[in-house]
Amino acid sequence: MSTSLVREYYSTQVLQEWRRLVRDAYHRLELDTSMYFLEKYLPKTGLILEAGSGPGRYTVELARRGYTLNVLDLAPAFLKFARRQVNKARLTAKVREFREGSITDLSAYPTNSFDAVISLGGPLSHVVDKQARDQAVRELIRVAKPGAPIFVSVMSRLSVMVVELMLFQPEISTEIHRQIRDTGDYHGGFGFTACHFFLPEELHGTFESPGVKILELAGLEGLGSNHKKKINELSKDKKHWQNWLTTHYKTCTHPAVVGLSEHMLIVVRKN
Repeated sequence: MSTSLVREYYSTQVLQEWRRLVRDAYHRLELDTSMYFLEKYLPKTGLILEAGSGPGRYTVELARRGYTLNVLDLAPAFLKFARRQVNKARLTAKVREFREGSITDLSAYPTNSFDAVISLGGPLSHVVDKQARDQAVRELIRVAKPGAPIFVSVMSRLSVMVVELMLFQPEISTEIHRQIRDTGDYHGGFGFTACHFFLPEELHGTFESPGVKILELAGLEGLGSNHKKKINELSKDKKHWQNWLTTHYKTCTHPAVVGLSEHMLIVVRKN
């Protein structure tokens, strides 16, 4: 049920999702911080599986850097749009395929196939069932080559409760709030689609395995999380903004910052 809800929701959000990561300085933090860690851990060249591509923002960014990609997403509307953006950027030769599918089933790809695996923007958060999430994680690890990095970003449970405090206080007395607080699960129907919001220790535990080494856990919006107005104001002053970005990258892996960030990124390496 949640799969169809997610597909239906994002089929109506294609342009919004394409623009989301570049709409202002605040939202660029998610994109730029993800790219910061990608550049830190990706091999210099290679074949990447993008499992949950959305409309193709990371597809284009990585293809421009010379990587070859296999692209998978649940929503045909995203794949159609991503293909168009890749063609527009004249990067068609860098993408081997656009495939419709779920991150819970990567059986189309052999074990040890990819030099890196990425699942950015929260695809794992949209797998509400825990057994299915665990299966998705096993699949993301399985298809990576030994020594390959795997990058997965999810949505934060603590941050969404801060948003409720700031913007939706009547919701705090509802079953929706209690369910998110106690389980992280939201089954959709009120402004957003089905989603599981993670605690940082939960994300870490999800990837704890003899088969991988955990390298980083980072808060993508960092200390600026849920402070859109102030971040966007600060970005107008070049000197202040550059100093803030230095602070951001120095602090975004602090455990307290990770937990309160809107999006969390985990980076692991397959043994």
